[in-house]
Amino acid sequence: MQIPLPASLRRLVSLALLPAVMLFAMLPASAQAPATPAASAAAVGAAPAVSPANGVKTNGGVENPYGLEALWRGSDHIARGVLVLLAIMSVGSWYIMITKLLEQSRMHRHARTMDEKFWAAPSVSAGASALEKNSAYRFIAESGVQATTDHGGLKSHIPMNEWIPMSITSAVDRVHATTQGGLAFLATVGSTSPFVGLFGTVWGIYHALTAIGISGQASIDKVAGPVGEALIMTAVGLAVAIPAVLGYNWLARRNKAVMDEVREFSDELNAVIVGSAGKAA
Repeated sequence: MQIPLPASLRRLVSLALLPAVMLFAMLPASAQAPATPAASAAAVGAAPAVSPANGVKTNGGVENPYGLEALWRGSDHIARGVLVLLAIMSVGSWYIMITKLLEQSRMHRHARTMDEKFWAAPSVSAGASALEKNSAYRFIAESGVQATTDHGGLKSHIPMNEWIPMSITSAVDRVHATTQGGLAFLATVGSTSPFVGLFGTVWGIYHALTAIGISGQASIDKVAGPVGEALIMTAVGLAVAIPAVLGYNWLARRNKAVMDEVREFSDELNAVIVGSAGKAA
């Protein structure tokens, strides 16, 4: 039986696969599909065509000398390192966006379970036991129960109506810190990846102009290729940054909705425990 995915998750996966599809479309036809034996035999007897740009021999078409494949072959270690760094940043961004989306969906499900099971229980402890083990609502409820038993020693000097809210607020803060995990990485990628791509562009143009100056040829075919390949770095940087920024804003908005539900539950829990002087725990 197939489990249907949420529509938002399907859209996110589609966007994640879009760069790979675009990269596959930019590759030469010879790299996309292996040649059949019949086609290989026919190619042996046929005269290969010569690309007017760089003399690359192709069978039935002109190979693009200015694409990503040419950029990778003609770049040095620094330029390749920039591309690898951007790839790592992109993969990390999509991983965080998908995992945070699943985490937020799980918390929404736990909220529905809490409404159905927790408030119908005879005590806070029984209601917490009815919730999922990894539920943030169970963690907060158990923290409230634990606060009633830990109210001793030096802590007994703190009034109960102050100690219980302190303990519950501390648990809510820990849940909030968990929901914020990974968003700092998205913000960092969104703000730095365009400059990483720009660094790759500047480095590539510098080497391209150096090579042109040494060769003494400044014709358009000599300039367009290296400079165009260098500008691809900026496009890759923007392709990494834009999803990260959009994902950060979207997840931050969803986090706010999730935490509003958590804080509402914590306020009601605090009122129950404090109002009963800890007897409801």
